[in-house]
Amino acid sequence: MSKRRYVARGVPGGYRIWDNRGRRWWGNLYELCPDDLLAELNSQADPTRITALTKRYRALKR
Repeated sequence: MSKRRYVARGVPGGYRIWDNRGRRWWGNLYELCPDDLLAELNSQADPTRITALTKRYRALKR
C-alpha cells in the first residue's frame, strides 16, 4: 500500500498541504480547507487538478 503524495494537514490557524514525496509544505495556508480541494486530496490527488484548485483559491484570497 503506497502513501498518498499530497495530504491536507491541520496546522495552527488552518490547513496546509503536505507533499509526502518532497517532504515539505506545498501551497498556501488555508484558514478553512475548501471542500473540493480536500476531496481531491483524499481521492485521486491529481497534481494538475490540485494546482488548478490552489490557484483558484489563491486568486479569490486577493
